[in-house]
Amino acid sequence: MILRALLRPPPPDAPDPARPRGAATRWRPVRRLVIWLRWFALRVLALMAVLVALYAVMNPPTTWTILAEARRQPLAPREWVPYGRIAPVMLRAAVAAEDANFCRHWGFDMAEIRKVVASGSSRGASTITQQTAKNVFLWQGRSWSRKALETVYTPLIEALWSKRRILEVYLNVAEFGPGVFGIGAAARHHFGVTPDRLTAVQAARLAAVLPAPKSRGVGRSSARSRAIADGAATIARDGRADCLG
Repeated sequence: MILRALLRPPPPDAPDPARPRGAATRWRPVRRLVIWLRWFALRVLALMAVLVALYAVMNPPTTWTILAEARRQPLAPREWVPYGRIAPVMLRAAVAAEDANFCRHWGFDMAEIRKVVASGSSRGASTITQQTAKNVFLWQGRSWSRKALETVYTPLIEALWSKRRILEVYLNVAEFGPGVFGIGAAARHHFGVTPDRLTAVQAARLAAVLPAPKSRGVGRSSARSRAIADGAATIARDGRADCLG
């Protein structure tokens, strides 16, 4: 009933007897435009919420990023890996690398955003939830339109998905190297193991490539991967990984 009401066209303007006829005529097109824009925005928001709710229980079959990359080069074979079949060290490594406060925020890490603003840095403060919104529902690149949609999708995902579901989807659509999408393909391609067999060192090396999968290699251990391994152990001790199970 609610969705039907949102999709119903808005009623025509009712005349206002208290307003002079000339003023009413002059402002009528503007009022109609505002009414139709509001009606359209509610429709879009309803459809976005339905799609997010659907993916709370159904695995996304593909993404715009994967489709675009498949046109450029062959992709490593993909398979969906359920949350329970991903090594806990991989879960903690991803959180330590990309969003250490993942378990404690509602989609936007305001403390991290304030730090970035105060420092004047150009680096981003995107959370895992924001990256999931971008990777699953949107496209890559920097534009105000994409960022605006990401800002709407992020709280919807936090409201309708569990933290475990967010991390499961994130790790199954993230790129871990050119043409390597998802933790299943990454573990097999880079280390020849299944995701539940990843060691702490291997997990940290995979997590180290997430910000720049096309330019960073898994190869040998690096200062970044060692810092991620230490960070994963830290969030396990201080409680910031409690929502991971």
